[in-house]
Amino acid sequence: MINPSLAGAITNDAWITKNDVPDPEVLPDLPGYHVLVRPTSIKEKTKGGILLPEKARDDIAYLTTVGRVLKVGTLAYEDPAKFLAGAWCKAGDYVCYQKLTGTKFVYKGVKLLLIFDDQVLMRITDPEDLDTTLVLGN
Repeated sequence: MINPSLAGAITNDAWITKNDVPDPEVLPDLPGYHVLVRPTSIKEKTKGGILLPEKARDDIAYLTTVGRVLKVGTLAYEDPAKFLAGAWCKAGDYVCYQKLTGTKFVYKGVKLLLIFDDQVLMRITDPEDLDTTLVLGN
C-alpha cells in the first residue's frame, strides 16, 4: 500500500488559534453529520508550574488532538442504530480526535476543524488532564 504524501498538509501544531482570540459570535450552519471543533492550545507549564521549553511545547502541540466543540450538525448523532447511548458530545465539550481527521478552515479569524460525528474518540472534562508528554521520550 502506498501512503499519500503529506508534504503540503498543515500539522496540528500550526492549526491552533491563541486562546485570547474569542470564538466567532455567529457560527456557520452545519447541515448533516458534522461537528465543529476549535482545537485547543497546549499547556505551557507543568502541573508543578515549571515552564516547558519551546521544543517540548512544539512536540506537545504536534501531538495535540483535542478541541472544544462549538456546534453540532443538524443530523449528528441522530442515527439510533449507530449511537445507541445517544450523542457523544455537545457544544462546550472537549473532545479528542485522530491526528489527520477533518477539514481545516479559518472562519472569522479562528482556525476550526470540521469532523464527522463518529470521528470523536472520547470526551474529556479538561484538556489539561491529558499528559501528551508521556509519548515524547525514546
